[in-house]
Amino acid sequence: MFRNVAAIFSHLAGPLQGKKAGASSLARCLHQTVAMAKQLQARRLDGLDKNPWVEFIKLTSENETVNLGQGFPDFAPPDFAMEAFQHAVSGDVMLNQYTKAFGYPPLTKVLADFFGKLLGQEMEPLKNVLVTVGAYGALFTAFQALVDEGDEVIIIEPYFDCYEPMTLMAGGRPVFVPLKPSPSQDGELDYSSSWQLDPTELASKFTSRTKALVLNTPSNPLGKVFSKAELELMASLCQQHDVVCISDEVYQWLVFDGNQHISIASLPGMWERTLTIGSAGKTFSATGWKVGWVLGPDQLMKHLRTVHQNSVFHCPTQAQAAVAWSFEREQQHFGQPSSYFVQLLQATQHKRDHVTRSLQSVGLRPVIPQGSYFLITDISDFKSKMPNLPGAEDEAYDRRFVKWMIKNKGLSAIPVSIFCSVPHQKHFDHYIRFCFIKDEATLQAMDKKLQKWKAELTP
Repeated sequence: MFRNVAAIFSHLAGPLQGKKAGASSLARCLHQTVAMAKQLQARRLDGLDKNPWVEFIKLTSENETVNLGQGFPDFAPPDFAMEAFQHAVSGDVMLNQYTKAFGYPPLTKVLADFFGKLLGQEMEPLKNVLVTVGAYGALFTAFQALVDEGDEVIIIEPYFDCYEPMTLMAGGRPVFVPLKPSPSQDGELDYSSSWQLDPTELASKFTSRTKALVLNTPSNPLGKVFSKAELELMASLCQQHDVVCISDEVYQWLVFDGNQHISIASLPGMWERTLTIGSAGKTFSATGWKVGWVLGPDQLMKHLRTVHQNSVFHCPTQAQAAVAWSFEREQQHFGQPSSYFVQLLQATQHKRDHVTRSLQSVGLRPVIPQGSYFLITDISDFKSKMPNLPGAEDEAYDRRFVKWMIKNKGLSAIPVSIFCSVPHQKHFDHYIRFCFIKDEATLQAMDKKLQKWKAELTP
């Protein structure tokens, strides 16, 4: 075969040697020779190549912008977590090597102990816990393991934007059901708790083809914490229709104003059909460590292990060790003022309140979140006053508004319509999302931008 390729090369190159123009012709000839006629990408990737995040992150980086768009803390993790990571890197040399494929044993043990108490289950580290490359990896593994060609997956809108493409890549069909805000009085603040599912509409989405319901509580982007009554409705429908619940609970430690986070897996009859997903990045403010986990019954987990062992196989050992030691420390302080979960909650609620007040100063109308890193803001007043912002004719208003705000006001956010299915984007195009889990210096920089904006609004 290689002799044939060499012969072809000599035949093409011979007449062209020593000629500058010939080199270009040779390159074209060789390119044409090796170009593939077959479609390269798998059909499951069709329509998934464009990601709006790329556009807005690029735009933010090109302008002098205070970045309140992306969902990560711009401050350090707690000292004990940093020290744990440093110890993992500089201590036991064997932490530089592979560990168990499904999780570093001290980490799977502490996760089983810690969450077993919270969920009311006797969890076995080897059967009920899987450590993954972040919660994102946990979600992907779950969809690949459980969703088959033609299966329907119910997704609550607005939703964390990976749920839809992950469903499609697994061969499934997303079925959307929207949260709807209750009307508020003029001048009154709106709250994420007022956004509700219509029970009849939700029930109508369950069919014989429904395989899974995706739950996110506290939710991104809305910051809604689903109540016990709402969770009981979902649990009843899942059991009635023999449906699995994929429960994304990465913000469970950030629940404000005395609200309570309830894991749906803790409700009667739901442990057996629920995958509970968590994130060390959100738990210890270390999103770059990319350590996540899935908790669930062995009858479901064994299928996730099959996907895991045939894809990533193993997650970085040192990061897992650091998370294990951090959880062991938190176990000793859990529920006390010295608990990092308590301290982070208090600090984050203060940041939420700060950002809420500041955004109101320029006429934005925040929807007060019950939890998470995020709040969404109603921009209806701007839509009525300046409806013709630059942008493509079919481009949602919130996307045009965010681009305008980045370029003209130096503030970055994310349009909420990207968290919705295409048919429903028009119902959400007057909201934008801000991330408030930022350092005090970032919030002060935000205030300066907003003060300047407010001055420009003053006649």
